[in-house]
Amino acid sequence: MIETLAGFAIFLALALIRVPMAFAMGIVGFGGVAYMLSFNAASSMIGQITYETGMSYTLSVIPLFILMGNFVVRARLSDEIYHAAYCFLGHRRGGLAMSTIVASAGFGAICGSSIATAATFSKVSYPSMRRYGYADALAAGSIAAGGTLGILIPPSVIMVIYGILTETSVGKLFIAGILPGIAGTVLLCLAVRWMVWRDPAAGPPAEPHPWAERWASLRHVWPMIGLFVLVIGGIYVGAFTATEGAGIGAGGAFLFALWRRALTWRVLFEILVESARTTSMLFMILIGALMFASFINYTTMPADLKDFVTLFKDMPFLVVVAICVIYVVLGSAMEELSMILLTVPLFFPVVTGLGYDPVWFGVVIVIVVQIGLVSPPVGMNIFVVKNLLRNVDIVTVFRGVTPFMVALIALMALVVAFPPIATWLPGFMK
Repeated sequence: MIETLAGFAIFLALALIRVPMAFAMGIVGFGGVAYMLSFNAASSMIGQITYETGMSYTLSVIPLFILMGNFVVRARLSDEIYHAAYCFLGHRRGGLAMSTIVASAGFGAICGSSIATAATFSKVSYPSMRRYGYADALAAGSIAAGGTLGILIPPSVIMVIYGILTETSVGKLFIAGILPGIAGTVLLCLAVRWMVWRDPAAGPPAEPHPWAERWASLRHVWPMIGLFVLVIGGIYVGAFTATEGAGIGAGGAFLFALWRRALTWRVLFEILVESARTTSMLFMILIGALMFASFINYTTMPADLKDFVTLFKDMPFLVVVAICVIYVVLGSAMEELSMILLTVPLFFPVVTGLGYDPVWFGVVIVIVVQIGLVSPPVGMNIFVVKNLLRNVDIVTVFRGVTPFMVALIALMALVVAFPPIATWLPGFMK
């Protein structure tokens, strides 16, 4: 246990002096294995983990889904999705904010990135809400919170990384996120309704659209809905794996971008470079985390945690609640990806040792990350929205996301109390 605590202390010290997370975890992992075993063993570990991670067929799902999302972003599908949601919901009080949340859910189902979703709708939906006199707190809060749906509704890079770390089926994780994603969208919309109930002037209604225009607004959205159904449906029925589905999705998004005439040779080159850059960053962090996890496995921490589990075998629910509270607290102070990579190897054996479903726990982890993305002081979505909406101060954004944080906490409590919300659909998979 002493070695583990020392390792965490050194990692935090390196992080405080701004050493990149990937290198901080790698340095501690290498030094820890060298201390526990030998320098040669630590050197061999670096080569083995780097080679196996880079050559992993399962991990190829990450660059493919990232490429798929970049094609969709360049095709400006976000404008069409938001327009469709606006036509159906904009005439209600708070309707533009609800349109932003629904459109973020739809865009996240293709993009898979919360930060990209929040950044996109800061540009797409905020001008409309500002034009109709929406309060900045409601506008900024709905954009930041809606962006978090990008990592819960499949495909999700966070789910892929969790699946790799825990050897859980990525396909089942994707399917498990569908019902919680729908529930999260509804709860965030209810948070909007609560905000405009308290202050009707915060979200005045826009003009209604005739039904003919509403149905016409779906014309440009159907191709991507079809692609989503093809990819996720194919994974669900067992027609192909998650990796194969990612390849189909990337190919379909490429054809969609061509159809929208959004691609030139220059744009294609930029998309490929951006996808490679993002993939490299994720792989470096993952390699560092796996090295750190190797060090942890050589300490007494796994055995100590197993002994801890036996103390609460008659009260497993309290252990899960305690882990959720720890994650919520950590999410307000740590970057979400690093938090998952550091803690999942510790908590996963505890949860599975208590008999809980690893797919269900993966969904809970993603919801906790959602909360962290809009939790002060380091919620990434908050700062993305603040940087893009320069006329909105940070205190206003914090105030705006608070009701949505409560909605996400309610979603977490719902999934923890009723696990079938996450496990029912995966149970029918072939």
